[in-house]
Amino acid sequence: MPSTPAPAPFTAEDYRARMARAVASAADAGLAGVLVAPGPDLVYLTGYQPTAITERLTVLVLAVDRDPVLVVPTLEAPDAEKAPGAAALTLRDWTDGKDPYAVTAPLLDVAGRFGVSDNAWAMHLLGLQKELPATSYVSLTEALPMLRAVKDAHELERIAAAGAAADQAYEEILTVRFAGRRETEVAADLAALLMRFGHSQVDFTVVGSGPNGANPHHEAGERVIERGDMVVLDFGGLKHGYGSDTTRTVHVGEPNAEERRVHDIVREAQQAGFEAVRPGVACQDVDRAARKVITDAGYGEYFIHRTGHGIGVTTHEPPYMIEGEERPVVPGMCFSIEPGIYLPRRFGVRIEDIVTVNEDGSGRRFNNTPREMAIVE
Repeated sequence: MPSTPAPAPFTAEDYRARMARAVASAADAGLAGVLVAPGPDLVYLTGYQPTAITERLTVLVLAVDRDPVLVVPTLEAPDAEKAPGAAALTLRDWTDGKDPYAVTAPLLDVAGRFGVSDNAWAMHLLGLQKELPATSYVSLTEALPMLRAVKDAHELERIAAAGAAADQAYEEILTVRFAGRRETEVAADLAALLMRFGHSQVDFTVVGSGPNGANPHHEAGERVIERGDMVVLDFGGLKHGYGSDTTRTVHVGEPNAEERRVHDIVREAQQAGFEAVRPGVACQDVDRAARKVITDAGYGEYFIHRTGHGIGVTTHEPPYMIEGEERPVVPGMCFSIEPGIYLPRRFGVRIEDIVTVNEDGSGRRFNNTPREMAIVE
Protein backbone atom coordinates (compact mmCIF):
# COMPACT_ATOMS: atom_id res chain seq x y z
CA MET A 1 0.00 0.00 0.00
CA PRO A 2 1.54 3.38 -0.99
CA SER A 3 2.30 5.71 1.90
CA THR A 4 0.29 8.90 2.22
CA PRO A 5 2.17 12.20 2.34
CA ALA A 6 2.80 13.68 5.77
CA PRO A 7 0.47 16.53 6.70
CA ALA A 8 1.78 20.08 6.43
CA PRO A 9 3.51 21.18 9.65
CA PHE A 10 1.77 23.52 12.03
CA THR A 11 2.84 27.16 11.61
CA ALA A 12 3.71 29.91 14.06
CA GLU A 13 0.26 31.35 13.38
CA ASP A 14 -1.35 28.07 14.43
CA TYR A 15 0.51 28.22 17.74
CA ARG A 16 -0.24 31.92 18.16
CA ALA A 17 -3.94 31.16 17.82
CA ARG A 18 -3.73 28.31 20.34
CA MET A 19 -2.00 30.48 22.90
CA ALA A 20 -4.56 33.24 22.37
CA ARG A 21 -7.40 30.76 22.94
CA ALA A 22 -5.71 29.53 26.10
CA VAL A 23 -5.45 33.08 27.45
CA ALA A 24 -9.08 33.80 26.58
CA SER A 25 -10.20 30.57 28.25
CA ALA A 26 -8.15 31.44 31.33
CA ALA A 27 -9.78 34.87 31.54
CA ASP A 28 -13.23 33.30 31.20
CA ALA A 29 -12.33 30.98 34.08
CA GLY A 30 -11.33 33.91 36.28
CA LEU A 31 -7.60 33.22 36.02
CA ALA A 32 -4.78 35.69 35.55
CA GLY A 33 -3.09 33.31 33.16
CA VAL A 34 -1.60 29.91 32.52
CA LEU A 35 1.82 28.46 33.37
CA VAL A 36 2.91 25.56 31.17
CA ALA A 37 5.79 23.23 31.98
CA PRO A 38 7.46 20.86 29.49
CA GLY A 39 5.03 18.16 28.42
CA PRO A 40 2.00 17.70 26.15
CA ASP A 41 0.51 21.14 26.84
CA LEU A 42 3.77 22.88 25.92
CA VAL A 43 4.05 20.86 22.71
CA TYR A 44 0.44 21.69 21.84
CA LEU A 45 0.81 25.42 22.53
CA THR A 46 4.30 26.08 21.13
CA GLY A 47 5.61 22.98 19.34
CA TYR A 48 8.56 22.98 21.75
CA GLN A 49 9.68 19.76 23.41
CA PRO A 50 12.97 19.95 25.32
CA THR A 51 15.34 17.13 24.48
CA ALA A 52 15.61 16.40 28.21
CA ILE A 53 13.41 17.49 31.10
CA THR A 54 15.70 18.44 33.97
CA GLU A 55 15.56 20.33 37.26
CA ARG A 56 16.16 23.60 35.40
CA LEU A 57 13.03 25.74 35.10
CA THR A 58 11.33 25.91 31.71
CA VAL A 59 7.90 27.52 31.70
CA LEU A 60 5.58 29.17 29.21
CA VAL A 61 3.82 32.16 30.76
CA LEU A 62 0.49 33.05 29.17
CA ALA A 63 -0.90 36.03 31.06
CA VAL A 64 -4.00 38.07 30.37
CA ASP A 65 -3.15 41.33 28.55
CA ARG A 66 0.51 40.31 28.06
CA ASP A 67 2.40 38.70 25.20
CA PRO A 68 3.45 35.06 25.62
CA VAL A 69 6.88 34.47 27.14
CA LEU A 70 8.83 31.21 27.28
CA VAL A 71 11.36 31.15 30.11
CA VAL A 72 14.19 28.69 29.36
CA PRO A 73 17.69 27.89 30.63
CA THR A 74 20.32 29.67 28.51
CA LEU A 75 21.90 26.39 27.42
CA GLU A 76 18.54 25.26 25.98
CA ALA A 77 17.63 28.56 24.31
CA PRO A 78 19.05 27.58 20.88
CA ASP A 79 16.71 24.59 20.71
CA ALA A 80 13.75 26.64 21.93
CA GLU A 81 14.43 29.23 19.22
CA LYS A 82 13.97 26.49 16.60
CA ALA A 83 10.51 25.48 17.86
CA PRO A 84 7.77 26.02 15.25
CA GLY A 85 5.87 28.34 17.60
CA ALA A 86 8.90 30.39 18.68
CA ALA A 87 8.04 33.28 16.36
CA ALA A 88 4.75 33.71 18.22
CA LEU A 89 6.36 34.34 21.61
CA THR A 90 9.26 36.01 23.39
CA LEU A 91 12.12 33.92 24.78
CA ARG A 92 13.60 34.90 28.12
CA ASP A 93 16.58 32.86 29.22
CA TRP A 94 18.34 32.50 32.55
CA THR A 95 21.83 31.23 33.32
CA ASP A 96 23.00 28.75 35.91
CA GLY A 97 23.70 30.53 39.18
CA LYS A 98 20.83 32.98 38.69
CA ASP A 99 17.43 32.65 40.36
CA PRO A 100 14.94 31.49 37.66
CA TYR A 101 11.97 32.44 39.84
CA ALA A 102 13.20 36.04 40.09
CA VAL A 103 13.38 36.05 36.28
CA THR A 104 9.84 34.65 35.97
CA ALA A 105 8.11 36.63 38.73
CA PRO A 106 7.90 39.97 36.83
CA LEU A 107 5.83 38.21 34.16
CA LEU A 108 3.08 37.31 36.66
CA ASP A 109 0.36 39.27 38.39
CA VAL A 110 1.68 39.50 41.96
CA ALA A 111 -1.66 38.38 43.39
CA GLY A 112 -3.00 36.39 40.45
CA ARG A 113 -4.50 32.93 40.31
CA PHE A 114 -2.93 30.81 37.58
CA GLY A 115 -3.70 27.53 35.89
CA VAL A 116 -0.66 25.21 35.94
CA SER A 117 -0.03 22.22 33.70
CA ASP A 118 -0.39 19.03 35.70
CA ASN A 119 3.16 17.83 35.07
CA ALA A 120 4.83 20.94 36.54
CA TRP A 121 7.43 20.09 39.14
CA ALA A 122 6.50 20.89 42.74
CA MET A 123 9.89 22.57 43.33
CA HIS A 124 9.16 25.06 40.53
CA LEU A 125 5.66 25.86 41.69
CA LEU A 126 6.85 26.29 45.28
CA GLY A 127 9.72 28.45 44.05
CA LEU A 128 7.32 30.80 42.29
CA GLN A 129 5.02 30.87 45.28
CA LYS A 130 7.93 31.81 47.54
CA GLU A 131 8.82 34.65 45.19
CA LEU A 132 5.17 35.77 44.89
CA PRO A 133 3.41 34.63 48.08
CA ALA A 134 0.09 36.25 47.15
CA THR A 135 -0.28 34.13 44.00
CA SER A 136 -2.36 30.94 43.91
CA TYR A 137 -2.53 28.02 41.53
CA VAL A 138 -4.94 25.43 40.17
CA SER A 139 -4.29 22.47 37.87
CA LEU A 140 -5.13 22.95 34.21
CA THR A 141 -7.11 19.70 34.21
CA GLU A 142 -9.38 21.23 36.82
CA ALA A 143 -9.46 24.79 35.49
CA LEU A 144 -9.31 24.30 31.71
CA PRO A 145 -10.06 20.63 31.05
CA MET A 146 -11.13 21.30 27.47
CA LEU A 147 -7.95 23.22 26.53
CA ARG A 148 -6.94 20.66 23.89
CA ALA A 149 -10.27 18.86 23.46
CA VAL A 150 -11.61 20.41 20.25
CA LYS A 151 -9.44 19.66 17.23
CA ASP A 152 -9.18 21.75 14.07
CA ALA A 153 -9.11 20.29 10.57
CA HIS A 154 -5.32 19.84 10.58
CA GLU A 155 -5.43 17.96 13.88
CA LEU A 156 -8.28 15.77 12.65
CA GLU A 157 -6.18 14.90 9.60
CA ARG A 158 -3.42 13.65 11.89
CA ILE A 159 -5.78 11.63 14.10
CA ALA A 160 -7.32 10.08 10.98
CA ALA A 161 -3.85 9.09 9.76
CA ALA A 162 -2.98 7.57 13.14
CA GLY A 163 -6.25 5.63 13.19
CA ALA A 164 -5.71 4.32 9.67
CA ALA A 165 -2.22 3.16 10.61
CA ALA A 166 -3.57 1.32 13.66
CA ASP A 167 -6.15 -0.32 11.41
CA GLN A 168 -3.40 -1.49 9.09
CA ALA A 169 -1.54 -2.95 12.06
CA TYR A 170 -4.66 -4.87 13.14
CA GLU A 171 -5.25 -6.27 9.65
CA GLU A 172 -1.66 -7.50 9.57
CA ILE A 173 -1.71 -9.03 13.05
CA LEU A 174 -4.60 -11.27 12.01
CA THR A 175 -2.21 -13.05 9.65
CA VAL A 176 0.31 -14.09 12.34
CA ARG A 177 0.12 -17.21 14.45
CA PHE A 178 -1.26 -16.80 17.98
CA ALA A 179 -1.48 -20.36 19.35
CA GLY A 180 1.70 -21.54 21.01
CA ARG A 181 3.24 -18.06 21.25
CA ARG A 182 3.64 -15.83 24.31
CA GLU A 183 1.58 -12.68 24.72
CA THR A 184 4.82 -10.69 24.68
CA GLU A 185 5.64 -12.02 21.22
CA VAL A 186 2.32 -10.89 19.76
CA ALA A 187 2.71 -7.54 21.54
CA ALA A 188 6.13 -7.11 19.93
CA ASP A 189 4.56 -7.85 16.54
CA LEU A 190 1.95 -5.15 17.16
CA ALA A 191 4.56 -2.60 18.18
CA ALA A 192 6.63 -3.33 15.08
CA LEU A 193 3.56 -3.00 12.87
CA LEU A 194 2.61 0.37 14.37
CA MET A 195 6.11 1.63 13.64
CA ARG A 196 6.05 0.15 10.14
CA PHE A 197 2.86 2.05 9.39
CA GLY A 198 4.27 5.38 10.47
CA HIS A 199 4.00 5.69 14.23
CA SER A 200 6.89 7.52 15.88
CA GLN A 201 5.96 6.25 19.32
CA VAL A 202 4.19 3.14 20.66
CA ASP A 203 2.39 3.83 23.94
CA PHE A 204 0.87 0.43 24.69
CA THR A 205 0.27 -3.02 23.25
CA VAL A 206 -2.17 -4.90 25.47
CA VAL A 207 -2.43 -8.59 24.62
CA GLY A 208 -4.76 -10.27 27.13
CA SER A 209 -5.30 -13.95 26.38
CA GLY A 210 -7.78 -16.23 28.08
CA PRO A 211 -8.20 -15.25 31.76
CA ASN A 212 -5.75 -12.37 31.32
CA GLY A 213 -8.31 -10.69 29.06
CA ALA A 214 -10.51 -10.16 32.12
CA ASN A 215 -8.00 -7.52 33.27
CA PRO A 216 -8.67 -4.43 31.11
CA HIS A 217 -5.10 -3.10 31.44
CA HIS A 218 -3.26 -6.40 31.49
CA GLU A 219 0.32 -5.96 30.33
CA ALA A 220 1.45 -8.60 27.90
CA GLY A 221 3.12 -11.35 29.86
CA GLU A 222 4.74 -14.73 29.41
CA ARG A 223 1.49 -16.68 29.20
CA VAL A 224 1.43 -18.94 26.16
CA ILE A 225 -1.68 -18.36 24.07
CA GLU A 226 -3.73 -21.51 23.56
CA ARG A 227 -6.37 -22.69 21.13
CA GLY A 228 -9.75 -21.80 22.58
CA ASP A 229 -8.52 -18.47 24.01
CA MET A 230 -10.26 -15.17 23.58
CA VAL A 231 -7.55 -12.52 23.09
CA VAL A 232 -8.02 -8.78 23.72
CA LEU A 233 -5.76 -6.61 21.53
CA ASP A 234 -5.56 -2.96 22.61
CA PHE A 235 -2.79 -0.87 21.07
CA GLY A 236 -1.84 2.64 20.06
CA GLY A 237 0.70 5.43 20.04
CA LEU A 238 1.55 8.62 18.19
CA LYS A 239 1.78 9.33 14.48
CA HIS A 240 2.49 12.87 13.26
CA GLY A 241 2.27 13.86 16.94
CA TYR A 242 -1.33 12.61 17.44
CA GLY A 243 -2.70 9.49 19.02
CA SER A 244 -4.17 6.21 17.92
CA ASP A 245 -5.97 3.74 20.19
CA THR A 246 -8.04 0.79 19.06
CA THR A 247 -9.17 -2.51 20.52
CA ARG A 248 -10.44 -5.66 18.89
CA THR A 249 -11.04 -9.05 20.51
CA VAL A 250 -10.13 -12.13 18.52
CA HIS A 251 -10.51 -15.85 19.16
CA VAL A 252 -7.97 -18.62 18.63
CA GLY A 253 -9.97 -21.27 16.81
CA GLU A 254 -13.74 -21.53 16.93
CA PRO A 255 -15.48 -19.83 19.90
CA ASN A 256 -18.26 -21.41 21.93
CA ALA A 257 -21.80 -20.04 22.12
CA GLU A 258 -21.22 -17.99 25.28
CA GLU A 259 -18.10 -16.36 23.89
CA ARG A 260 -19.97 -15.39 20.73
CA ARG A 261 -22.87 -14.02 22.78
CA VAL A 262 -20.63 -11.87 24.99
CA HIS A 263 -18.76 -10.55 21.97
CA ASP A 264 -22.03 -9.71 20.21
CA ILE A 265 -23.29 -7.84 23.28
CA VAL A 266 -20.13 -5.73 23.44
CA ARG A 267 -20.32 -5.03 19.70
CA GLU A 268 -23.93 -3.91 20.09
CA ALA A 269 -22.97 -1.71 23.05
CA GLN A 270 -20.14 -0.12 21.08
CA GLN A 271 -22.52 0.64 18.23
CA ALA A 272 -25.06 2.12 20.65
CA GLY A 273 -22.38 4.41 22.07
CA PHE A 274 -21.43 5.56 18.59
CA GLU A 275 -25.03 6.22 17.62
CA ALA A 276 -25.41 8.42 20.71
CA VAL A 277 -22.67 10.77 19.50
CA ARG A 278 -24.02 14.08 18.28
CA PRO A 279 -23.44 17.77 19.04
CA GLY A 280 -24.83 18.91 22.38
CA VAL A 281 -25.29 15.47 23.93
CA ALA A 282 -23.64 15.15 27.34
CA CYS A 283 -20.52 12.99 27.47
CA GLN A 284 -22.22 10.84 30.11
CA ASP A 285 -24.99 10.00 27.64
CA VAL A 286 -22.50 8.19 25.41
CA ASP A 287 -21.52 6.11 28.42
CA ARG A 288 -25.16 5.52 29.32
CA ALA A 289 -26.04 4.33 25.82
CA ALA A 290 -23.27 1.74 25.72
CA ARG A 291 -23.71 0.67 29.35
CA LYS A 292 -27.46 0.13 28.97
CA VAL A 293 -26.93 -2.57 26.35
CA ILE A 294 -24.55 -4.49 28.60
CA THR A 295 -26.68 -4.01 31.71
CA ASP A 296 -29.86 -5.10 29.94
CA ALA A 297 -28.06 -8.25 28.80
CA GLY A 298 -27.25 -9.11 32.42
CA TYR A 299 -23.54 -8.27 32.40
CA GLY A 300 -23.61 -4.79 33.93
CA GLU A 301 -21.39 -5.70 36.89
CA TYR A 302 -18.70 -6.87 34.48
CA PHE A 303 -18.37 -3.54 32.67
CA ILE A 304 -15.89 -2.01 35.09
CA HIS A 305 -14.53 1.13 33.42
CA ARG A 306 -15.69 4.28 31.66
CA THR A 307 -16.86 4.05 28.06
CA GLY A 308 -14.25 6.39 26.68
CA HIS A 309 -11.56 9.05 26.93
CA GLY A 310 -10.34 11.90 24.79
CA ILE A 311 -7.31 11.61 22.54
CA GLY A 312 -5.00 14.10 20.85
CA VAL A 313 -1.34 14.86 21.49
CA THR A 314 -1.64 12.22 24.22
CA THR A 315 -3.51 8.94 23.98
CA HIS A 316 -5.57 9.70 27.13
CA GLU A 317 -6.94 13.18 27.86
CA PRO A 318 -10.28 14.93 28.50
CA PRO A 319 -13.14 14.62 27.76
CA TYR A 320 -14.19 11.39 29.47
CA MET A 321 -17.29 9.42 28.56
CA ILE A 322 -18.41 8.58 32.09
CA GLU A 323 -21.46 9.05 34.33
CA GLY A 324 -21.34 12.51 35.89
CA GLU A 325 -19.55 14.20 32.99
CA GLU A 326 -22.18 16.67 31.81
CA ARG A 327 -20.00 18.63 29.38
CA PRO A 328 -21.51 18.53 25.90
CA VAL A 329 -19.96 16.84 22.92
CA VAL A 330 -19.00 19.46 20.32
CA PRO A 331 -17.72 19.11 16.75
CA GLY A 332 -14.01 18.39 16.69
CA MET A 333 -13.86 16.50 19.96
CA CYS A 334 -12.11 13.14 19.52
CA PHE A 335 -12.60 10.29 21.97
CA SER A 336 -12.78 6.55 22.31
CA ILE A 337 -15.87 4.39 22.62
CA GLU A 338 -14.69 1.16 24.22
CA PRO A 339 -17.21 -0.83 26.25
CA GLY A 340 -16.19 -4.21 27.57
CA ILE A 341 -17.25 -7.25 29.55
CA TYR A 342 -14.72 -8.91 31.86
CA LEU A 343 -15.52 -12.31 33.36
CA PRO A 344 -12.98 -12.96 36.15
CA ARG A 345 -10.62 -15.91 35.63
CA ARG A 346 -12.32 -16.68 32.30
CA PHE A 347 -12.04 -14.10 29.50
CA GLY A 348 -12.72 -10.53 28.50
CA VAL A 349 -14.07 -8.70 25.45
CA ARG A 350 -13.52 -5.06 24.48
CA ILE A 351 -14.14 -3.25 21.19
CA GLU A 352 -12.82 0.28 20.71
CA ASP A 353 -12.85 2.97 18.05
CA ILE A 354 -11.75 6.60 18.14
CA VAL A 355 -14.58 8.84 16.97
CA THR A 356 -15.42 12.49 16.46
CA VAL A 357 -18.54 14.43 15.62
CA ASN A 358 -18.79 16.43 12.41
CA GLU A 359 -20.21 19.92 12.00
CA ASP A 360 -23.29 18.41 10.33
CA GLY A 361 -24.03 16.41 13.47
CA SER A 362 -22.95 13.03 12.17
CA GLY A 363 -20.46 10.82 13.95
CA ARG A 364 -17.23 9.74 12.30
CA ARG A 365 -15.08 6.74 13.19
CA PHE A 366 -11.32 6.86 12.82
CA ASN A 367 -11.10 3.06 13.09
CA ASN A 368 -12.86 1.04 10.44
CA THR A 369 -11.69 -2.55 10.75
CA PRO A 370 -14.46 -5.14 11.18
CA ARG A 371 -15.93 -5.30 14.68
CA GLU A 372 -17.14 -8.86 14.24
CA MET A 373 -15.06 -11.48 16.04
CA ALA A 374 -12.03 -12.50 14.00
CA ILE A 375 -10.85 -16.11 14.15
CA VAL A 376 -7.07 -16.50 14.31
CA GLU A 377 -4.80 -19.52 14.37
